[in-house]
Amino acid sequence: MKNLFSNIRGDALGGITAGIVALPLALAFGVSSGLGPSAGLYGAIFLGFFAALFGGTSTQISGPTAPMTAVSMILIAGILQSHDGNIDKALPIILSVFIIAGLFQILIGAIGLGKYIKYIPYPVVSGFMTAIGLIIIITNILPILGYYVENDQARIQEFKPEAEELIIENILEDEAEEGLLVLEDFRETIRRAELISEEEIMNEAKVLANKENSGVIGAIKSLPRALRAINYMELILALSTIFIIYGFKKITTKIPSTLVALVVVSGVAIIGDLDYRPIEEIPSGFPMFQARIFTEFEVGSLSPYIFTAITLAFLGAIDSLLTSVVADNMTKTSHKPNRELIGQGIGNSIGGLFGGLPGAGATIRTVVNINAGGKTKISGMIAGTLLLFILLAIGPLASKIPAAVLAGILLTVGIGVMDYKGLRAVPSMPSTEVIVMIVVLLLSTFWNLVYAVGIGLIIASLVFMKKMGDSTENKSDVKTLKAEKSWTDELEFPEEMKEKVFIKHIKGPIFFGSTSFIQVLAKQIPASASHVIIRMDRVPYIDQSGLFVLEDVMLELEKKDIHILLVDVQKQPLYLMNSIDIIPDLVSEDRIFDSFDDCTKWILKNISLT
Repeated sequence: MKNLFSNIRGDALGGITAGIVALPLALAFGVSSGLGPSAGLYGAIFLGFFAALFGGTSTQISGPTAPMTAVSMILIAGILQSHDGNIDKALPIILSVFIIAGLFQILIGAIGLGKYIKYIPYPVVSGFMTAIGLIIIITNILPILGYYVENDQARIQEFKPEAEELIIENILEDEAEEGLLVLEDFRETIRRAELISEEEIMNEAKVLANKENSGVIGAIKSLPRALRAINYMELILALSTIFIIYGFKKITTKIPSTLVALVVVSGVAIIGDLDYRPIEEIPSGFPMFQARIFTEFEVGSLSPYIFTAITLAFLGAIDSLLTSVVADNMTKTSHKPNRELIGQGIGNSIGGLFGGLPGAGATIRTVVNINAGGKTKISGMIAGTLLLFILLAIGPLASKIPAAVLAGILLTVGIGVMDYKGLRAVPSMPSTEVIVMIVVLLLSTFWNLVYAVGIGLIIASLVFMKKMGDSTENKSDVKTLKAEKSWTDELEFPEEMKEKVFIKHIKGPIFFGSTSFIQVLAKQIPASASHVIIRMDRVPYIDQSGLFVLEDVMLELEKKDIHILLVDVQKQPLYLMNSIDIIPDLVSEDRIFDSFDDCTKWILKNISLT
């Protein structure tokens, strides 16, 4: 405990500075997600505090991040669409998914999977991060221009016929469930249809319009209408925000330019009583515990989103551990990856219980904390506590922040999160890696973030396996010892033995992607051979597919009365060959040698030239 408070002054300064930096981003990510600014703020409060308390990176500052918000935004939009755009009905399911994601993170950490996160290929990460940037940029162009489809009456009118059809369909479905639908008598249907008000139709049309114009494709479709009806006040506020964010950095980096832009532009708008669109109202007081998560819980309604919850969990894990590595490099310390994931999971689960947006370790906020003097977990806890104090003290005032200001902030976040290093390297990258990156980028931006990452991982894995298989096959060949390019320890092998004894050099792992070259082994060895030496010095690993193919080859050779000698078998392949009785059924233990010299002595003693 003494060590925890040994740097209290530096931790206080670091936590306060990081909390101030986190405020505008938390509000902006909340708005972008579709749950409102309060969700972003609640997420930053609870995740920031509990991830610091239970996590494994002393200087980590956690909260909503661009990747986590982008996935959450798509999830929220999908659940809202299935609930007629009613956020009140959809909220319990949305928060349940967030909590499950947090629980998955705890599980990932508890079973020790944190160390495996590093194996995700860079082209997948690069394509994903660039897609996140594009999604944030494209979806915030409309609010920067001051265009909101719910205010475009002409656009809503276009969906009125479809809204009427949908309402009638719902009536028919309700009657069918109630047993009232009779083909000979539609009087009840007509009666209910006559009760439909114009307001109900327009509300349904508004939901359909929002659905059609959501996401990247929706934003692109709406752009021509937005350009024809630019709200210049909103545009000026957004551009002023962007100008200050980039311009103020050239003056000083000690004060967060994002916060300066938020305070200055919002202050001018509020004091000047300008005609602008404010963000959604932030409820005053302590965040409310969302008991409806439990009282309205339905397994059936959650099951379609389990895969998304897992994706959120792994994405948060990657995001957090990358930030942990940055923190380690700056502080010359070493984080505990599995403990960090448990802390992140606890923070996201608790945040979900209070309506908070999920998040992860945030690189910029962590760097700010370290530079300001933060060294222990106290700094992250102070950052979360500061945001709670801001919520309680100035929540109503924060509700007057212009939506265009947060859209401007998000645009700069989108520009900053794109992987320019990966994009610049495209001309010099292998074509297969470029394809993986582009596929992930395009699918993430225009289709589905979750599936895009999965498809990217599959393609990258197949490419890797193909390369490994080709590499093993190219390095491994079957020749007589007379034609084989000898290894150093084979130079003294008796010349008279070289047509009777064949050698197989296997170099690299034997796995399902590299088995084809082994399958031709038996066919390449002539009937004149009596023995085959299989050198496994450079085979570090063999999987089940490789093991069974090797067994088949050995069986075929034995049928031809060609016997196998094994040299320098590594520990893992030796264990597997013993486990399925290749040893001793096909290769007796006296025919397994530690070195080629030992094998040569055995050959000279046991093999006749006649």
